[in-house]
Amino acid sequence: MRAGHLADGAVAGAVGSTALNAVSYLDMVLRARAASSTPEESARRLAGLAHVDLGPEDRAAHRRSGLGPLLGYGLGLAAGVGFAALTRGRRMPLTLATALLGGGAMTMADGSMTLLGVTDPRQWRRVDWLADLLPHLAYGMAAAATWNRLRPPTSGRRR
Repeated sequence: MRAGHLADGAVAGAVGSTALNAVSYLDMVLRARAASSTPEESARRLAGLAHVDLGPEDRAAHRRSGLGPLLGYGLGLAAGVGFAALTRGRRMPLTLATALLGGGAMTMADGSMTLLGVTDPRQWRRVDWLADLLPHLAYGMAAAATWNRLRPPTSGRRR
């Protein structure tokens, strides 16, 4: 595995994260819904588990509001790097890559929030699952397209 492959995976993950956020913000506009509190709550619980003092509550709230989205970007980058390692730097069919990247990012995000006790997907309604699935599908599509764009075209001969 070349370091360049991992860097390309990080780039693909960053592009996917941007697409995920754009779709999430569009959902907020269309449904006039508030931003999710789960990123900030995840940051609060992680800081507690790590015994990190975020300061007085007014300052800690501001830090959590910055840390929450950074955690999301970190997961998005990690999913892209993990995908690069899984594929050993090779191009993948777009549909398969979309499913692996989007499903991987969704599993990492929802799984970590579930482990932290921030959410319980067993209690989610259909609309909640859809609101989670669509941004992660956008993540997968954007990351997969970017990944394949960064890969050299395959030739007919084997190496």
